[in-house]
Amino acid sequence: MLDASVIASQIPHVLKGTNFTNLGSRYEGKVRDNYTQGDRRILITTDRLSAFDRIIALIPFKGEVLNAITKFWFENTKDICPNYIESYPDPNVIVGTECKPLMIEMIVRGYITGSTTTSIWYNYNEKGVRNFCGNELPEGLKKNTRLPHPIITPTTKAAHGEHDANVTPQEAVQMGLVTQEEWDQLANYALGLYARGVEVAARQGVILVDTKYEFGRMPDGKIVVIDEIHTPDSSRFWIADTYEAKMAAGEEPDNINKEFLRLWLSNQGYRGEGEMPVIPQEILVETAQKYMQAYEMITGQKFETQPGDVEARLAKNLEPYFI
Repeated sequence: MLDASVIASQIPHVLKGTNFTNLGSRYEGKVRDNYTQGDRRILITTDRLSAFDRIIALIPFKGEVLNAITKFWFENTKDICPNYIESYPDPNVIVGTECKPLMIEMIVRGYITGSTTTSIWYNYNEKGVRNFCGNELPEGLKKNTRLPHPIITPTTKAAHGEHDANVTPQEAVQMGLVTQEEWDQLANYALGLYARGVEVAARQGVILVDTKYEFGRMPDGKIVVIDEIHTPDSSRFWIADTYEAKMAAGEEPDNINKEFLRLWLSNQGYRGEGEMPVIPQEILVETAQKYMQAYEMITGQKFETQPGDVEARLAKNLEPYFI
């Protein structure tokens, strides 16, 4: 993990976004800038951190860490579900096949937790919901405990700037988001990917709590997993060694994901509405360290990089793709 002073020195160079005019048609997602060239998509992972359905901060090296974790997981799950990857020409870049996204996000949960009004814990504890996205939940569940078995809680895939909405599998089919056949295939893929994620993470002393998957259709019609998988942006991770002690003490589990910053904001009274508190530099640095810790704990590899001008490096490494 990089020293805090090195991370702080990178703050002036955080990658807020890109605007290449010679990479193809540009689309800006929450975290990635996307460029399409026919059947090819170039995804540049920025340092933007998204929570509460908005960008809440720019975290040094975050894009690079996310890309490295994504590469690790895609290479370790392609036997379960095919993906769209072609190459990784830069630490912040994925080049993949252009796919038609399926308009549903497959969220898999192994534990009952969360801090937002759309979370399973809020719905269960505050609203008394016992059927969450088509999943029957037993009485007496405690926050942050394991569910009887992993469940899928799908959401709509909202347009940029809008909010995702929880749906049941039946509603997803009725709304035309997917066909029944597609739902069955996505459910099998999602549960298989989650099971692999749980298995690999456990070997490193990490609990994969919950995660989300996005899928798309290749030009030949094959469904593949797209975007990213099992990163701190798309998943919640806890540290296994301290989990039982934290639960016994009635405390939140030690986490290694963006939940750290989301919880910090929640503790300041911010839940996604109104004016967001100013985030101190030390919190930005600690958030960056959480991402690096996630990479090192999950992959068993040391995170190494060179501080400096990310945009200049991108321009050099993407030159072969300029049109």
